[in-house]
Amino acid sequence: MTARAGLLSPVSVGWGSHGLLLLLAMVFADNFVGRQILAVMVEPIKAEFAVSDTAIGLISGLAFAAVYALMGLPAGRLVDRMPRIRLLAMSCLLWAVATMACGLAGSFLALAFARMLVAVSESPTTSASLSLIADLYPPQRRSFAISCFTAAPTFSSIIGLSIGAWVVEHYGWRSAFIALGVPALLFSAILAFAVRDPQRGRWDLTPHLHTQPALLGMRAEARKLWALPAYRCLILAGGLTTLSSYAIGMWNTSFLVRSHGLSLQHAGLLAGVICGTSAGIGGLFSGWLSDRLSRRNPHWQVSIPIFGHLAAICALVPYLLWPDSLLVRLGDVPIPSAMVWCALYSFFAVWWVAPSYNLVTQLVPPDRRGTAMALQTIVSTLLGVGVGPLITGLFSDMLLPLFGHESLRYALLLVNLPVICAVLLLMRTASNASRTGYSHRG
Repeated sequence: MTARAGLLSPVSVGWGSHGLLLLLAMVFADNFVGRQILAVMVEPIKAEFAVSDTAIGLISGLAFAAVYALMGLPAGRLVDRMPRIRLLAMSCLLWAVATMACGLAGSFLALAFARMLVAVSESPTTSASLSLIADLYPPQRRSFAISCFTAAPTFSSIIGLSIGAWVVEHYGWRSAFIALGVPALLFSAILAFAVRDPQRGRWDLTPHLHTQPALLGMRAEARKLWALPAYRCLILAGGLTTLSSYAIGMWNTSFLVRSHGLSLQHAGLLAGVICGTSAGIGGLFSGWLSDRLSRRNPHWQVSIPIFGHLAAICALVPYLLWPDSLLVRLGDVPIPSAMVWCALYSFFAVWWVAPSYNLVTQLVPPDRRGTAMALQTIVSTLLGVGVGPLITGLFSDMLLPLFGHESLRYALLLVNLPVICAVLLLMRTASNASRTGYSHRG
């Protein structure tokens, strides 16, 4: 936390900042629904194109992640060098077109290509949005603001996995993709014609000069950021965590169908409402708690994610191993008793997000935040979106001869192991960040 930010009054943040935060959260939520809704499309896409779990893991993960990673760093540099609002407006427009193209795909190959276009359009979104949030809120209020931004997708998963499951079941997976593209057109228009870019470095100790930073090559820029030990450990921890959490989020609906005998619609409804609500509340709570405790000691920005990881592991293992038994039936919707553990896992699994993103904004100067966020997102996307779903599908196919239709249960257990490594990396992050006072130098 910088000295200047600590002296600023909380009331200096106006309603314009809150309004832009809401819009950014809605854009992020729409993007995320486009990813999560694939979870309720697994079975119908497999049936239509006659592909394996590994192929589904490829199209839901690696096909997206490879392009996203390739475009991420150039997009982050654009965030640092051009108006961020204009960049987001163009991104939303391209995302709408690419998402609708997914619904029009006539083959599995065409669907994979459309997913790659979605990845291109999404590449600037997270880095631009978090760079903007860092200029909308001071550090002592930033974790909660970031938690509001990152909680939007968890709440939107209620739409993506419950209403989305209903749309897929009644109108088909193609209609669901086309419907997702419509809100993005509206967001693009609002950003283009009604929003201004805030001043960069508004809350930093050293005022940001309105000149372009030294134009380093992409590799040189990445090496300079990677040389920061606290930043390096932090983004690696986030990547390993995302590997596990994204794999579980992607395959959870299929797990409920295969291991607990639920219909696709009921599984999507439970995964969306229970997991989405729990994760949303957990994310908001961790952001609020981080802001509150970090005013006393900045080490809480790392301690809260560590505690969240340990609690999430303790909840996930019984969830995946819990026998098929009914807790209660609401109308015609059966709720397995294992969903209690799933709700606890979802609540704690997101505790790392807001404090970690806030810490990234403090470890790097304002004119490199876009690139730093892009590099962080690239690592998380490659490991999480790229490796997580794919390796789960591979494990599931490999374990099929041993466990039959229960192979997915044990595959999900295996992809939880990287979270232990993430905890160790966060401990290293705390040690390295304490040497710089949890802020960037220069």
